[in-house]
Amino acid sequence: MGCGKKHDSGNCVCDILREIVDAQEDVVSMCCDTGCEQSINDLLGETGGNNLDTVPVLLYCKGNCKPFEGFGAPRNHIGDVVGSFFFRVKDVDKDCCATLELLRDPSDNDDNPKDPVDQKTGNLRTTGICISVDLDCFCHVTCLPAIDAFD
Repeated sequence: MGCGKKHDSGNCVCDILREIVDAQEDVVSMCCDTGCEQSINDLLGETGGNNLDTVPVLLYCKGNCKPFEGFGAPRNHIGDVVGSFFFRVKDVDKDCCATLELLRDPSDNDDNPKDPVDQKTGNLRTTGICISVDLDCFCHVTCLPAIDAFD
């Protein structure tokens, strides 16, 4: 199989995956149960979601393709630096710089999880801890189902 007959982006993997999507849509149209599109629809209430205000995201760094962990400290507890792999997007400017808020489960006592699966996610909440990132540094985003992250 070549690098795509219908698409010619210059990226062989991208072109082949586009062809696969096109072919699959010709056969059957099925939506994902979880993913960014579904989470956005749930957030907007298009699929029956109520009281949802956040789409938690995981970002993966270019180059090493590892999950990105952000760190910060609560305003009144500078000595209490915590990390999180899960974020609420607060803003994205025209230059693709984003303000992300760390999301954490209040019952999670691990201030520095080593991996996203080590971090509790059952009750993710906003922390008030925001960081700024250059979105050009990331190659992948995973969206978790929409949640109510404010108490």
